[in-house]
Amino acid sequence: MSIVAFHRVLITAAIAFCAFFSAWEFGHYRRDDDGSGVVLALVFAVLAVGFGIYLVLLDRFLGRKSSS
Repeated sequence: MSIVAFHRVLITAAIAFCAFFSAWEFGHYRRDDDGSGVVLALVFAVLAVGFGIYLVLLDRFLGRKSSS
């Protein structure tokens, strides 16, 4: 497995973690009506989207031709 392929796996894991944690915190916000829960949910949702964009554009960042 190349370093780039392993990096893709780690980015995918980060996306999954951020999305799960965002949903978890949003659930806590809905249950407890605590403002910090919605802030964390939004921050981690933005992080998940950011990591997703990074994953899609990784070949461009590395200066390689896209495989798709």
